[in-house]
Amino acid sequence: MIEAAKHKVTVIGSGNWGTTVAKLVAENTRDHPDIFEKDVQMWVYEENVILAKDSPHYDAAVGDAPQKLTSVINTHHENVKYLPKIALPTNVVANPSLVDAVKNSTILIFNLPHEFIGNICKQIKGHILPYARGISCIKGVTVTDDKIELICEFIGEALEIYCGALSGANIANEIANEMWCETTIAYNTPPCDLVNGTARNGAAVEEHRDSRGQVITTQLTPIPKNYPTLDHDEFHKLFNRPYFTVAMVSDVVGVSLGGALKNIVALACGFVEGHGWNMTAKTAVMRRGMLETIQFAREFYPETIQEKTFWEESAGWGDMIVSCTSARNWRYSKMAVERGVSIQEIERTELNGQKLQGISTSREVSSFLRARGVEDKYPLFKLVDGILDQKVNVEDVPKLFRK
Repeated sequence: MIEAAKHKVTVIGSGNWGTTVAKLVAENTRDHPDIFEKDVQMWVYEENVILAKDSPHYDAAVGDAPQKLTSVINTHHENVKYLPKIALPTNVVANPSLVDAVKNSTILIFNLPHEFIGNICKQIKGHILPYARGISCIKGVTVTDDKIELICEFIGEALEIYCGALSGANIANEIANEMWCETTIAYNTPPCDLVNGTARNGAAVEEHRDSRGQVITTQLTPIPKNYPTLDHDEFHKLFNRPYFTVAMVSDVVGVSLGGALKNIVALACGFVEGHGWNMTAKTAVMRRGMLETIQFAREFYPETIQEKTFWEESAGWGDMIVSCTSARNWRYSKMAVERGVSIQEIERTELNGQKLQGISTSREVSSFLRARGVEDKYPLFKLVDGILDQKVNVEDVPKLFRK
């Protein structure tokens, strides 16, 4: 008789958002011991930290000597650099070795800047279980002049596994402090993982298809039968908390594009508010931005897009509203106009080496649209790119709505 197995979870990334996700996931692995192993591995890019004398973790014997961040997390159960003052469950295990952190894990949760994901996949390929499954918490898409690709599908193809996506109206610090919010997880369960290769109602299952409606060429390895199934119910149990309400859908396109393109709209809203216009002006920009987001999805993903995702889910309007009223793309674009400098200057002086996702997304999307000769069909996206290049003035925004 084959011994029953449990799903082991690894969170790849330990920044502000990554540590927050590790916290809530570890709470759930502890609460569902029939499905998950209790300990959650969290890969931490190792660095040295110095604890201030007013830190509750300060040790006079150590003093000002640098300490390994992973050691501090595992000893004091707090990510003192990226999520300070938040107590982590004791079953979050910080691991400086990426390869060791993903070893024997059946669930990989990706949560790091999207520009690093290619290198991360190269490092762990061949070191993960062939039947591992992923969830990408990375808001964005990879875009070149030649193509646009959902990050969850990029991960899936690179590692030859299936990967879903999480996105919503989520602010990491609020969630870490257990202030209630909601999110959306898109997971289109591979047919090989369904019960006996059929849907739960016994109907035959079609071949697994990607976001463009094409049959996925990667030959997925089924999850062994001695593991619990991995479907919407199981992922809901892994992520849902009293303070974090999860809705499960199968629309990876809507969830992924909503999480990426709203950053362009958030920049526009910041520009508008920095100029001194009011909430009604921002609302007009949000409305136009949502229309262009849906139009983009219709044009480039007509086979699988489910438009109701944008209207009904947190990954749609919810994320758009939060991003355009309180998140950092909005905040720093507003600051740029108020100070009379470029947003690139604000990024350089205010973000401590971090990058604004909206800038890179706007650049990539605009280049992609220009290469296809359809840039004029997306006037708000074009306008934001022009402001970034300092070729268009914020005062020109109302002209967009008079056409």
